[in-house]
Amino acid sequence: MLLILLGVLILHLIILTLLIVSTAASAWSVGGEISKDLWYSCMTTNGGYHCQTATTEDWIQAVQALMILSLLFCFFSLIAFVFQLFNLVKGGRFFFTAIFQILASVFVMCGAIIYTVMSPDNGSGTQFGYAYVLAWVAFPLCLISGLIYIILRKKE
Repeated sequence: MLLILLGVLILHLIILTLLIVSTAASAWSVGGEISKDLWYSCMTTNGGYHCQTATTEDWIQAVQALMILSLLFCFFSLIAFVFQLFNLVKGGRFFFTAIFQILASVFVMCGAIIYTVMSPDNGSGTQFGYAYVLAWVAFPLCLISGLIYIILRKKE
């Protein structure tokens, strides 16, 4: 049982790391001399690196909010797991932790979908960057982790 709990905890920490990197990294959209993320749009010109804040359009603000919410819910899920690990009755399930983790996965999915649909640069030689891919990788892992928490029971 200890190995299962350790494995679930490591999976949760990996997911949290993926979400932090995908939210903060400057590579949601890359191409040539331009790299864009949720916060800045950077360009390399004449050997210099110049950044501007991201557009103030509603869709990018929605993606920013959803990614931050996913981070918060994943972190709260980790705190809830540790709390329930020590205070849950024997045979109890980690429902509270599972709900937070599943909500985090829904927020990541919604943010990535909005970015996919609304990103205007995808036809002009730019590609989705590694931070975008990490967000999509975090989504199923987060959902699987939430389902594991539903199935998992606390034993002696």
